Amino acid sequence: MIAIENLNFSYSAGKPLFSNLNLEMRPGKIYGLLGKNGMGKSSLLKCLSGLLPIDGGHISIEGFEPAQRNPELLSKMFYLGEEFFLPGIFVPQYINAYSNFYPKFNKEQFYQLLASFELGEDIELNKISLGQKKKFLLAFGLACNCQYLFLDEPTNGLDIPSKGQFRKLIASEIATNQIILIATHQIRDLSNLLDGLIIMDQGEIVVSKEIFELEDKLSFTNSYSEKFDRESLYSEMVPGGYIHILENKDKDSTPLEIEVFFNAVTQEKETILKVLNK
Repeated sequence: MIAIENLNFSYSAGKPLFSNLNLEMRPGKIYGLLGKNGMGKSSLLKCLSGLLPIDGGHISIEGFEPAQRNPELLSKMFYLGEEFFLPGIFVPQYINAYSNFYPKFNKEQFYQLLASFELGEDIELNKISLGQKKKFLLAFGLACNCQYLFLDEPTNGLDIPSKGQFRKLIASEIATNQIILIATHQIRDLSNLLDGLIIMDQGEIVVSKEIFELEDKLSFTNSYSEKFDRESLYSEMVPGGYIHILENKDKDSTPLEIEVFFNAVTQEKETILKVLNK
């Protein structure tokens, strides 16, 4: 389990980015981390990975604070940032240099994943496209079989077939002891993949729920009218009409429209949270 308690963090002497932030994540789950630009998604991933020291509070992963850079914990953790560097070497050289940091790295699995992304081992890593670099690192990260996988905008730079392949691989490769946290703006790329949803706003976690909990509390209905129901919590124009969020009083199961729900939380936060917290 990952437990964050009263986390405080700021860059230099500036305004605090996080103030008393709390969050829990459990094994066997894929979490989506959503938020507008500047809300702290990337910074939170870096704090969890131990790349940024926190100012106060605690982050506990298997009893370790990530910023202490404990080798045992680091060997169970893989972080793929939105910005990254690959050296001017070939695939086998990279594997020989870096795979030893990860005790559960599976070379056969890696080459299968690489082939699924239509990449060969004869590529020079600093001379391929951004999308190809990202596919290479995703294949490497999955083959490390780490318990904690932190991905920042993993589908940026991927073409449409590769996005589909990414979803398929993440869903098929996750183990019962793994936690995968994906920070993204590309909500539609991941909508059918997530078990839980975390939404940040103004440096706070305003929603942290599993998908089934949100679907139990809310229902989503389409209509041609903007004023569908006086009890509508939120309405948004979509192609062909409007989509409305209602309190799910009848407990009818409707799929969570993640992008619409995110917009509702950022625009009608108090109204939505009042229903979720009942």
